[in-house]
Amino acid sequence: MSGARTAFVGLGVMGFPMAGHLARAGHGVVVYNRTRAKADAWVERHGGAAAPTPAAAAGEAEFVFACVGNDDDLREVMLGDDGVLAGARPGTVVVDHTTASAKVARELAAAAAERSLSFLDAPVSGGQAGAEKGALTVMVGGERDAFARAEPVIAAFARAVTLMGPSGSGQLTKMVNQVCIGGLVQALSEALAFAERAGLDASRVVEVISKGAAQSWQMENRAPTMLEDRFDFGFAVDWMRKDFAIVLDEARRNGASLPVTAVVDQFYARIQEMGGGRWDTSSLIRLLR
Repeated sequence: MSGARTAFVGLGVMGFPMAGHLARAGHGVVVYNRTRAKADAWVERHGGAAAPTPAAAAGEAEFVFACVGNDDDLREVMLGDDGVLAGARPGTVVVDHTTASAKVARELAAAAAERSLSFLDAPVSGGQAGAEKGALTVMVGGERDAFARAEPVIAAFARAVTLMGPSGSGQLTKMVNQVCIGGLVQALSEALAFAERAGLDASRVVEVISKGAAQSWQMENRAPTMLEDRFDFGFAVDWMRKDFAIVLDEARRNGASLPVTAVVDQFYARIQEMGGGRWDTSSLIRLLR
């Protein structure tokens, strides 16, 4: 699909390149960002236009994409007189890529339906690198018909797009993703620290065990930089703690037991206390050295 009229709200480290991929795929893009300079910089690089409000950005769009910080940010850009839902025309599909709560996803889906709009909660995995490469994994909650319309457009910046169920299902799936990552990174940190303490060549250890059952994306992509003590890239600790807060709140609601996640969250709190809030999440190993 090409030539759709789209809007993109939120041009952070994820949204800026994601919107760029939409433009390169031939879609018309109007952007909005709270800091206007970022929107102007995006237009200078990719063309399109910048709008003064989310409502104005959404006004002519068939598809409105958003990628902001948290539930409060999402409500701010979606609701109210200047929000996306106020400006969008009936029939518009609103696709939210923010990692947020399932509760706010359902709330916004209901608000959208009252205005004859469709809302998809569609958080992503793959980080800044995935956004820049157009290779994100997108997990989606919402109505099947809206998903079918939006999927070819989302494909501009995704390698996989999957409908997981009704509204909120995308966010719940992203929570599962973050639980897996936290446990894997902690286990990898302990393993590498153990190898170093044991006097082994940790790089060779990784080379060997990555051929077997211990292999993971984290091992392949983060073990080398962890051994070099480099953490100035990738998904930040501050962001992971925000996501873990959402996960743990949902677990209190649904009764799930997440003992490892709760412990790893506290380890990340210690990293923040060390001044590492913007370090990559693999910095957990610093607590063990």
